[in-house]
Amino acid sequence: MGNSWIKKTFKWTGSIFLILLAILAVHIYVVTRHRVDSKTRVMARIDVKQFVSKDDANKITEWFYKQQGVDHVLCNPKTEIVIFTFSPLIANANKIVENFKAEFNYKNSIRYIPSEEELDRSCPVAASFTYKAVKFIKHIF
Repeated sequence: MGNSWIKKTFKWTGSIFLILLAILAVHIYVVTRHRVDSKTRVMARIDVKQFVSKDDANKITEWFYKQQGVDHVLCNPKTEIVIFTFSPLIANANKIVENFKAEFNYKNSIRYIPSEEELDRSCPVAASFTYKAVKFIKHIF
């Protein structure tokens, strides 16, 4: 009688563990898959590489806010950097940068795109075991 109770307990515990493991796997897949929808926002950075006065910074900020799909802009004249967020469904960052260079005659301006290594270092989750395990599994498939 005692032996069958232990077997039933192990079967139920094992079954529950497998179900929870399956739920976790589905959750990780859904959360980490790349998707773009109306709520998605992308951040872009432009290194102007020329002197930007405070008045120029205000004009640049005003111009960016007029661009379709752009919803937030930061222009720092001290660092000569412009950062903006936009909806990828409405706007294209490369096109915005080209229009910016033409409008303001900042020919040396470039869009800063971080390397894969910089992206990995930028996220504190990237150091976690779970992130590394998911990245390894994605690499296999």
